[in-house]
Amino acid sequence: MSLMLKILGYLCLCAGVPCVHLVSWLPCQFTDERVFVNSDGHTETQHLHREAVLQFGPTGAAPLSPRAVTFLITGSKLDLRRFLEGAEAEHLDCELRRFSTEGLHWPVQGGPGYNRWFSCTLRHARGLFTVTGFLRHPSDHPPMGQQDYHSWPAIGDGETLTTSVALIIKTQSPSVRAALGSQQKLHCQFAVDHRGPNVTVEWHRQHRGERTRLFSHAAHTGRSEGAGVSLRALAGGDASYSLPFAKITSEGTYICSVSVLPLFVSLDISLNIEEPPRVSLNVGPALSLQEGGEQKVSCDAEGYHPLDVEMVWYVEDPAVAGRRVGAPLPEVLQNVLLSSHKHNQDKTYSLTAFFYLQASPRDSGRRYTCSVSHQSLRVPVKKSFLLTVEEPRGWTGNLLLGLVAAALLVVLFKLLRHLNSGRKQVQVR
Repeated sequence: MSLMLKILGYLCLCAGVPCVHLVSWLPCQFTDERVFVNSDGHTETQHLHREAVLQFGPTGAAPLSPRAVTFLITGSKLDLRRFLEGAEAEHLDCELRRFSTEGLHWPVQGGPGYNRWFSCTLRHARGLFTVTGFLRHPSDHPPMGQQDYHSWPAIGDGETLTTSVALIIKTQSPSVRAALGSQQKLHCQFAVDHRGPNVTVEWHRQHRGERTRLFSHAAHTGRSEGAGVSLRALAGGDASYSLPFAKITSEGTYICSVSVLPLFVSLDISLNIEEPPRVSLNVGPALSLQEGGEQKVSCDAEGYHPLDVEMVWYVEDPAVAGRRVGAPLPEVLQNVLLSSHKHNQDKTYSLTAFFYLQASPRDSGRRYTCSVSHQSLRVPVKKSFLLTVEEPRGWTGNLLLGLVAAALLVVLFKLLRHLNSGRKQVQVR
């Protein structure tokens, strides 16, 4: 009866909240290495791409593929699947590589003294996260000589390696797009399979070949340098780096590294600044010109980053464009000129696209639109104006206008004389 209650409770829990989906196995690419000395006496490494399977299960579980190299991950304090956030297997790219500890031992009490090490990197195909774990394959037999890249033990096709996870590092922000002045948190978390490890955490920023250390903390000394990481969160495995104010100079590759001897791992996080352009026209939404008149029309895109921007002027007839069927496409103007890029003080850019509009009666009622596209924009920004072309006035119109102006001047003159005479009569009294 109690077992049935537990099952029903579990089903109710899954009905109320999303159940955690755990991946049971993954196809992987195992990049093996063969180190040899060439005819010139130099050491070379040959990379061999082999079929492999990352399989989760108990010790002794049958491999899913008899021909592939099976990395069987058994239960331990660290469950690699818990760091995959319920992602489907088809969305994960898996890569396995050998890793050399240069003969140093992993400080786990009660475990075998000899290990073979492998790194496993899992990347979400949509860029949601990157996870790297270290797989420890224990052995009761010491390796032949010092186990490093010069003497890798051979792994046969179809062989099963029973492993456990010793160290995991993850980022949920492998690629970040930030606006100017925004606050950013570059995610980085880690976990180790034993308590009280001598962990060293560092953050670096690399840009155009220059590498700068932003933060470092050594657990065994308690010494910290730099800022951006909460020491309280760090004690729980959260090594995320906070950027309080994003600038153009903040761009680059941010590297979160975790060292627990003899293991060392790092993750790259790319930060790109994207600032959308501010688009404006030098004319209002309605422009009126006389036939034959000329007007310089400018479209300004200001304060954008990065450099690449596309600016297009086109014209259309609103009456015709409103048709559901047979409406012609807008006509792209060919007489548009571009200014040179302007470098602003905040490292952003500005550009102007302009043309000279000569008023013609056939263009009256047409809408002119400037369309600006930039990688920071989901859709282009468009600014438009409607052109009205007025016919020029003839000599009769100019004469009539002159007569009206003259009449107004006469009336104004008489009014002023009348006011002056009224003032003089008041003064005499």
